[in-house]
Amino acid sequence: FVQQTKWSLHLMTQRALNAESNVEKLKQEISVLQGELESSKVENENLRAGQTTDLGAAKHNIDFALQNLHKIITGANWSIRQLASGVESLHFVAEVLESAGKISEVEAEKE
Repeated sequence: FVQQTKWSLHLMTQRALNAESNVEKLKQEISVLQGELESSKVENENLRAGQTTDLGAAKHNIDFALQNLHKIITGANWSIRQLASGVESLHFVAEVLESAGKISEVEAEKE
């Protein structure tokens, strides 16, 4: 039972680490996209100020940035849900281990 619990704990820890890694990657992607979005905002402001810029290219850049941002948000939400699930599982395993420890203490007292 203890071995199985340790293995489950190991697997859940790996899942949590993978989710954290995914979150870090997504944060980096968000940062890149925020930079692109800022660039698009500047370009948009330049258009409003009457400077000549290809409106089609600006719209394409904004659409591209928004599409990627939506993908990243979806991925981040999934990773956060996975991480939360892993945390719940780790809490459960901790409770099981505490119970097993209490059981072994009671059995040791009986002896």
